[in-house]
Amino acid sequence: MTQKNRINEAITAREVRLIDDEGKQVGIVSLDKALSLAQEKGLDLVEIAPNANPPVCKILDYGKYVYEQSKKEKLSRKKQHTVVVKEIRMRPKTEDHDLKYKLKHAREFLMNKNKVKFTVHFRGRELAHKEFGERLLEKIENELSDIAKVEGKKQFEGRNMTMVMTLK
Repeated sequence: MTQKNRINEAITAREVRLIDDEGKQVGIVSLDKALSLAQEKGLDLVEIAPNANPPVCKILDYGKYVYEQSKKEKLSRKKQHTVVVKEIRMRPKTEDHDLKYKLKHAREFLMNKNKVKFTVHFRGRELAHKEFGERLLEKIENELSDIAKVEGKKQFEGRNMTMVMTLK
């Protein structure tokens, strides 16, 4: 749980807006009265909304409440999908067969809802012919245009030319 709730004697306000264990509003009562009501029922007084004026407190079983909150948090984390960026590296003079093999892997990555970063690495005098890298990336873009789109624009950083593609 990200936020720590104050319970029972840790609550500092003199008056609180009280909600009983059945979810019904009792109204604004003194902290002593709210604590005694909670103790009579064998439950805890938990501060739910500390920033409200007066703070909102609820009578409930704190252990059970924390357990349910952690369950909700786990469930929300389970439903999240983290985006993974897979990188495929190549050279400006990569042959057609090798390129097809790399594109086959790129399709698999894209179908698994991952982003694919294509990197063309230039060595030595290859930097004088950046158009080879641009043509290669355009070819990749055309081959994968049926299932993917280019995210952003092609970038040239140092000796690398990059392009990121994501599923349409």
